[in-house]
Amino acid sequence: MTPPPLLLLHGALGSAEQFAELMPMLPDDRSVWALNLPGHGGLPLGEPFSMPLFAEAILAFMNREEWEEADIFGYSMGGYAALQFALLHPERVRGIVTLGTKFDWTPESAEREKGMLDPAKIEAKVPQFAAALAERHAPADWKTLLQYTADLLHGLGNGQALTQADFARIEAPVVIMRGELDHMVGEAESRQVAEWLPDGMYETLEGTKHPWEQVELEKLFATLMKIIR
Repeated sequence: MTPPPLLLLHGALGSAEQFAELMPMLPDDRSVWALNLPGHGGLPLGEPFSMPLFAEAILAFMNREEWEEADIFGYSMGGYAALQFALLHPERVRGIVTLGTKFDWTPESAEREKGMLDPAKIEAKVPQFAAALAERHAPADWKTLLQYTADLLHGLGNGQALTQADFARIEAPVVIMRGELDHMVGEAESRQVAEWLPDGMYETLEGTKHPWEQVELEKLFATLMKIIR
């Protein structure tokens, strides 16, 4: 039986182009698509970000492409969006793999994450990163993108995050993957969500840190091929 298409979802402040080196490694017996979420990779910012907004963008894309279902790989924020999509549209998802997705959202954790999204500090301390964001998301304003992302994180930390009951309703098989050296996402929170999922599994990606640019793609590919066939 022909496997369903594979959809790749980027993380916060990322874009589909970040998967450019991974995509040629993936099997050519299925459709593979890296999707820009709203406001990313040159798409209009539109309304403020929310996980339901991202989920509906995934649904709209699949409807346009006439995909009845898909496997989804979501990195960081993209993994959270994939789980939100599976909760809202279970019939459209065959399986999900996440990497580096944060689940422990509290007011305190949201404030810590928001603290890294100050445009003035980024321009002053890491101007190269500011320039990269401006180029990656043009013509959208990268500073507004940061504000939208900060507001999204604030919402997750203040009542908008998925709950244990939500995870328990996700029917698709899900692999929660975390890099062994990821200092942004804890092992305990990842394992907890894997336990809450009806068909969840936890997997460690050895020697891997959180930033996508530091993920060893060969290791990621090998793990994905064990999970998504």
